[in-house]
Amino acid sequence: SYTVCEATPTDDLRLFLNGETGPYGSFAAVNTALEPSGQELAFAMNAGMFHRDLRPVGLYVEDGIESARLITADGPGNFGLLPNGVFCVGDGFAVIESRAFKAARPDCRYASQSGPMLVIDGALHPRFLASSDSYNYRNGVGVTDDGRALFVISNDRVNFHSFARVYRDVLGVKNALYFDGSISRLYAPGLDRHDAGFPMGPIIGVVKAKN
Repeated sequence: SYTVCEATPTDDLRLFLNGETGPYGSFAAVNTALEPSGQELAFAMNAGMFHRDLRPVGLYVEDGIESARLITADGPGNFGLLPNGVFCVGDGFAVIESRAFKAARPDCRYASQSGPMLVIDGALHPRFLASSDSYNYRNGVGVTDDGRALFVISNDRVNFHSFARVYRDVLGVKNALYFDGSISRLYAPGLDRHDAGFPMGPIIGVVKAKN
């Protein structure tokens, strides 16, 4: 089974990485930072791969400031399984393949690069196999034709092919991006869910006025 959370362009969707004393690392730390402004997270999840010190692996833009550069070369691991991509929050939401992003870079207030792409212009990533025995908890983001961002996390261990098909075949999303696997976590108080685990790097979430 899968859990889906939705953001619309009118929502206050942000990326979070560092607070006053270093990386947030957790949903609770982000909520603590939002408290003085009378705000809190409506929902949030991890938003891309990161190094041991929680630095993003690829492009990272927060509130218009770029702190990690775009990577377009192939490489090891899931991130380097090209094509990978960027989730961009600008005038709206977009998932863009990384080399296309570099060729015609949009203006992103927030951006996180991850990989691999799950769905590219309606097609599954060419390296995904239905018979793959690589099973893990997985999460990602896709953007619908009408501009909504759909954040999906699997509640069971699945392979890439199955996870990508949720976006393409169930949700009808033409471009979707993988965020991560074993550390995949969701904070959704409306669903009575606050996944625990090791510290995270980039976190993405919708901010709302505190109840």
